[in-house]
Amino acid sequence: MTQTGKNRIKLLIPILICLIGMAGILVYGINHYRQISFQQISNLCQTIIESHPEVEDEVLTSLKEYLEGGNQGEQEKEFLLQYGYRTSDFDGGFQSGGVLLTIMVFLLIVGSFLIFYWYTDRYNRKRIEELTDYLECVNIGKFNRIIQSKEDSFSQLEDEIYKTVTTLRQTRDTAVKTKENYADNLANIAHQLKTKITTLSLALQLSKKSDSAIYVQQMESQLESLTWLEEALLTLSKIDAGVLQLECSKVDVYTALTLAAENLNELLVESAVTVEIPDKGCIEIDGDMEWTMEAFINVIKNCIEHSAPGSVIHCDYSANPLYTEILIWDEGKGFKEEDIPHLFERFYKGKETSEKGIGIGIGLSLARSIFEMQNGNITARNMQKSGACFEIRVYSH
Repeated sequence: MTQTGKNRIKLLIPILICLIGMAGILVYGINHYRQISFQQISNLCQTIIESHPEVEDEVLTSLKEYLEGGNQGEQEKEFLLQYGYRTSDFDGGFQSGGVLLTIMVFLLIVGSFLIFYWYTDRYNRKRIEELTDYLECVNIGKFNRIIQSKEDSFSQLEDEIYKTVTTLRQTRDTAVKTKENYADNLANIAHQLKTKITTLSLALQLSKKSDSAIYVQQMESQLESLTWLEEALLTLSKIDAGVLQLECSKVDVYTALTLAAENLNELLVESAVTVEIPDKGCIEIDGDMEWTMEAFINVIKNCIEHSAPGSVIHCDYSANPLYTEILIWDEGKGFKEEDIPHLFERFYKGKETSEKGIGIGIGLSLARSIFEMQNGNITARNMQKSGACFEIRVYSH
């Protein structure tokens, strides 16, 4: 039975008690009246028969006819009036005893009901004051106060208030954290843009004084870096706003890894690094091919930036009923232990960040967001011998 049903039963109990009490009083009054009437008629018949024994048969016959004929209306009422008798002369003990007892029982029931009503109203007012005080504390920022839970008619309201306050607290904390992250991200973006623009300006000035093609290459590299930064920031802003649309389809892992490596072919040749991707047959995940490939590109690019010339970047993947696991690792020095908890934070750069590639600390963050949108996650760890390993899991359900 629900709490609401229990509360309704609690309210019906005093009403039922009053109704039962009133019915008992009514039955008692009727029975008492019948006893008095019977006693009076019995006494009257006894008096007549003792005074005139010869009329015993006539009296009993008349009594029987009266009972069989019922009440004769106003005629019987007016018969004794002509001899000076009144209705009050035949009250007997009913007025002194029965009426008084009836009134006492009635007053007892009414008094009990009024006491119950007063107690209930007082208790309800107290509970409302407690909930009001709790909300006032919440409004002034005192979220740490714990609401006193009680099983009564206010329990459901109490639960809803607690849920609402908890949601508001989480929303406030999220808003504060978002504001702090926004300020940090804005400062990092400004720093990245300033660095690129400064490099471009310096290369432009030097190119005016020299005919060397090195400065032109530097400007092209910085422009490419700015373009990638713009696209990455735009993608992250869409993810944060929840407006990035992913097409859900079957994505072959081998195909996605191969396309990602092909897109990085120029960087691989420049760095003298190769990517090894074994063909393990058809292993698929649910996701978006284009964005899954984009995430793989960012992970492999990070491995390239930390790999020595002539080394190999390894890929492996497998599936079980729960998830599909993709491993990507290099043969470099691995991560610093203090860097591992922060690798997927935006604009975070490790203590030994390579100078190759873009290196602005946004690629891994973008990869993590893409995998999370596809019911997956990505973690990083060091291999037992050497090298950094990225472990990706995309869950089936």
